[in-house]
Amino acid sequence: MTIDWIHLTPYSALAGGVLIGLAAAIFVLLNGRIAGISGIIGGLLRPKQGDLAWRSAFLIGLLAAPWLYQTVAPLPEIRIDTGSGMLVIAGLLVGIGTRYGSGCTSGHGVCGISRLSPRSLVATAAFMLTGFVTVFIVRHLLA
Repeated sequence: MTIDWIHLTPYSALAGGVLIGLAAAIFVLLNGRIAGISGIIGGLLRPKQGDLAWRSAFLIGLLAAPWLYQTVAPLPEIRIDTGSGMLVIAGLLVGIGTRYGSGCTSGHGVCGISRLSPRSLVATAAFMLTGFVTVFIVRHLLA
């Protein structure tokens, strides 16, 4: 394995991590809820009384953030090295995984681990291990 030192961006990665952590902390302090994307978006499908506004605002913020970012810096190049079929399969597997894991990487990995939730520690370890195994199979065994 080699590290692409030319494209390594530790300061922007650190700033992004701090912003994500700060946003998750503010969200739980002000809203009393975990900033798990799958739960927030899933709640839009059958919103409860009083949930539609904040869930919609969260989704709009997710979609608007790249647009706002590009006003101060260029967006990174998007490169997808697979076909549409594989993207659909991957999306379905992620959706199924978030249902079985009772949450996604943002809910468990960012918010749950910061609260030292044992369930989130196990779920995040499972997400990571599954990702490692999947990349190994796709790049080394199926290539």
